[in-house]
Amino acid sequence: MFRAASAALRELRARWPVARDLLVLCGGGNNGGDGYALAKLAREAGLTPRVLAAVPIDRLTADAARAATQCMKDGTPVENLRAGRFDVERLAGADVIVDALLGIGLQSEVRADLAEIIRATNKLNRPVLALDVPSGLCADTGAVRGVAVHAAVTVTFIARKAGLWLGAGPDHAGEVVLADLGIDATTVSPTLNLLSPSNLTTRLPSRPRDAHKGHFGHVLVVGGGEGMPGAARLAGEAALRAGAGRVTAWVAPESATAVAAGCPELMVRGLGTGAASADLLQSADILAIGPGLGRSEWSRVSFANALSAARARELPVVLDADALNLLAEQPGLELPTRTILTPHPGEAARLLGRSTSDVQRDRVRSLKEMQDRYTATIVLKGAGSLVSDHIPFMCDRGTPAMAAPGMGDVLTGVIAALLGQGFSTVEAARLGVLWHALAGEAAARGVDRGVLASEVSWHLPRVLTS
Repeated sequence: MFRAASAALRELRARWPVARDLLVLCGGGNNGGDGYALAKLAREAGLTPRVLAAVPIDRLTADAARAATQCMKDGTPVENLRAGRFDVERLAGADVIVDALLGIGLQSEVRADLAEIIRATNKLNRPVLALDVPSGLCADTGAVRGVAVHAAVTVTFIARKAGLWLGAGPDHAGEVVLADLGIDATTVSPTLNLLSPSNLTTRLPSRPRDAHKGHFGHVLVVGGGEGMPGAARLAGEAALRAGAGRVTAWVAPESATAVAAGCPELMVRGLGTGAASADLLQSADILAIGPGLGRSEWSRVSFANALSAARARELPVVLDADALNLLAEQPGLELPTRTILTPHPGEAARLLGRSTSDVQRDRVRSLKEMQDRYTATIVLKGAGSLVSDHIPFMCDRGTPAMAAPGMGDVLTGVIAALLGQGFSTVEAARLGVLWHALAGEAAARGVDRGVLASEVSWHLPRVLTS
């Protein structure tokens, strides 16, 4: 407990070096104990902490009771809050507020007296340091249990808590700092692995001088239905920028000219429902099905033909957009053995036959259900994108500026290109999600809107050299 408090205090002093007056909000249990321990250490360091105790000291047990006792013995002011007597003025005057009200064990709605304190804390113009998780936030799912603290920084202990990156977590946790407290991470059972930028540069080394396009796969993008040529073009161009050797776009005849004009490096075939596609499917190494596909008769025939060829030739496949919607209409459809599904929450809801809000309520559970139902590698897109595996991977990179049309098409192209370069479905999904997110950050340059999907695509090769 005191190691956790010491780590949190170091972070507080590093972030707010001139802060002296600290207000520590303490609940019961170990989270409150962490708060009492921090207050004690802060006083020893020459700061002036005071504690507002949401649970009476005489009701604390075990380590929390011992930490509170030591805190009071050192002379730190501790005021017990009683239901119905809370005054927002008690929060005034602090340079930094430390949130140690509720920890990772919260399983129900925040009770009324604590909710009042949390709302008052959120209204103040004071920085908040949360211990382990912001109070009121579910540590596993990122769901808000009625109300939750908005922290500037969260110091989380021993292992990363999935809820800090999922659901509403990022909006409440602020910047997340992991304090492992000297405990070997292999002794912990994390629910998620975190994707690291170092994975990208390690797994995508420089190419040999004698490399040529035949080494890096032929991606076939199946999409671009009538009136939707842009999505197929974005996916195809992203595949090229991510290193695919060749990319062909199989589009509706009405879309062929627009796709070819938008990116001359793409090979384009405009095929109607009665046109022979066997030669095209025979030459492809990877299929990316769905960008701009639509749900017309042309869409359904193209979808069926492409999947049939992929199963027969055991080709890796990425399914996105309307390919996922068509799949949701045929839940018993046999998928190729190497398939990646890349749904956003709405598409995931259709695949699972549930509501979007239900998917978002527990994204990890939804990921697992899709993986089990479709026996495929799943990328559940959104803030804190998830990639299925024995222990799922989560991406904490990216930016709100990527909430724009065409971003999913770019991701599809990137993942397809990585499959063509010899990566497994899980590796391609993991690296593709991370690469896409880092390129989005580079394109945004700190802004939170106005970024185009084509700009993210343009930054893909540049991320590898930054």
